[in-house]
Amino acid sequence: MNIYFDIHTHTLASGHAFSTLKENIEEAVSRGLKAYGVSDHAPAMPGSAGVIYFNNFKCIKRQIMGIEVYAGVEANIMDHEGNIDLDESVLKKMDYVIASLHIPCIDPGTPKENTDALIGAMKNPYVKIIGHPDDDRYPLEYERLIPAAKELKVALEVNNSSFVARSGRQNADKNVMKWLEIAKSYELPVILGSDAHIYYDVGDLEKAVEMIKKAGYPEELVLNTREDGLKYVLNDKAFNV
Repeated sequence: MNIYFDIHTHTLASGHAFSTLKENIEEAVSRGLKAYGVSDHAPAMPGSAGVIYFNNFKCIKRQIMGIEVYAGVEANIMDHEGNIDLDESVLKKMDYVIASLHIPCIDPGTPKENTDALIGAMKNPYVKIIGHPDDDRYPLEYERLIPAAKELKVALEVNNSSFVARSGRQNADKNVMKWLEIAKSYELPVILGSDAHIYYDVGDLEKAVEMIKKAGYPEELVLNTREDGLKYVLNDKAFNV
């Protein structure tokens, strides 16, 4: 399976990651990726960067070391209505927006409440990816989530870090297989993300690819395997505002 890009990665700016943007790009280049994306945590995550950090993405060149570089954000979902921790004035400057549920930012609710939170976030026109919808700490109603993602043209993520031994997420293997089976019937585009918090994990999607293959998910629906896959999740208004 050819992988063209990895856009769920973090730098020192997230406060709990350990590498620089340059180190991450160098790793992406060494892995032969065609595109790389940085998506540091939005300000509600303890220790992460402030709004001024995201407002200054204009200084990052589109091409660095021969690779396309995109600057996005992993926004934090803050309530069961799906509100996130950045407003439109910032979001419209991002190349892409991932929205995720994180323990420091929102307490787990019922399956209905957690699903309502994700669907509410997906209704934000800037949100095009839902990060790691696989954690039993946030049980979900996938039968509602999947058709909503299809209707709203939002990609669900198969997150490589969810399957590592020290991940704090619970039962990701079981949950990803469950939602991929449902998503298959809707022909839902999905995206793979390393969720790298240190340079050597950038572009490491091995476990995510294994899950895709195990589920028999159509490769053409995996956005990372298509050179045009980024178009599904990019904000085409970025840097033109």
